[in-house]
Amino acid sequence: MPTFPADLIDGYRRYLDSRLPEERRRLAQLARLGQAPRALVIGCCDSRAAPETVFSTGPGELFVVRNVANIVPPYAPDDLHHSTSAAIEYAVRHLLVPDVVVLGHSLCGGIAAYIGGRERDEIRGDFIGPWIDLLRGSQSEAREFDPGMAEADIQRAVEEVSVRRSLANLLTFPFVRDRVERGDLALHGAHFGIATGELRILDPQTGHFVTVGTATAAT
Repeated sequence: MPTFPADLIDGYRRYLDSRLPEERRRLAQLARLGQAPRALVIGCCDSRAAPETVFSTGPGELFVVRNVANIVPPYAPDDLHHSTSAAIEYAVRHLLVPDVVVLGHSLCGGIAAYIGGRERDEIRGDFIGPWIDLLRGSQSEAREFDPGMAEADIQRAVEEVSVRRSLANLLTFPFVRDRVERGDLALHGAHFGIATGELRILDPQTGHFVTVGTATAAT
């Protein structure tokens, strides 16, 4: 057998023994009928903030795209490669998801790299630096939103700005904006605390994030 990480093989065997028997019928149905996910979730690549884990979902329930710092770039149709935009288009135009969630999280390395500036080793490569340049101006935006914010809170504040900005960028996509205006697509922001497990949901009226338990769930 080709060399492959042994712990991943072990994990697959546990999947065969435990989860697959529970999910086999559902997977067969998904294979036969195709997927119809409840929502598109745009999250971060961070291994500690998997949307399927945060929302306790199974196969076929979420259509997930993840990138560094859960960024939605502005609509920019051209001949370049846009994996996040392609996923958004597929989910919104073809899968017809009724909801889109931008899920930020605490301790985001991409946000920390942006705040630290281009001298940080993480962003000296070919791709990360230009990508997180999409966050340019977010520190000033965070301070304008909360002028009394302590410097120690800047990381979380920029994480929140990233979610709000991504939601705004979603509306630059004509096919997203059209469905939102028709009332058959809703956009949501959320922020997950890695150390605490706390989920906070963006209140679109105030721009603040409200802890689940005090927020109102859509039905």
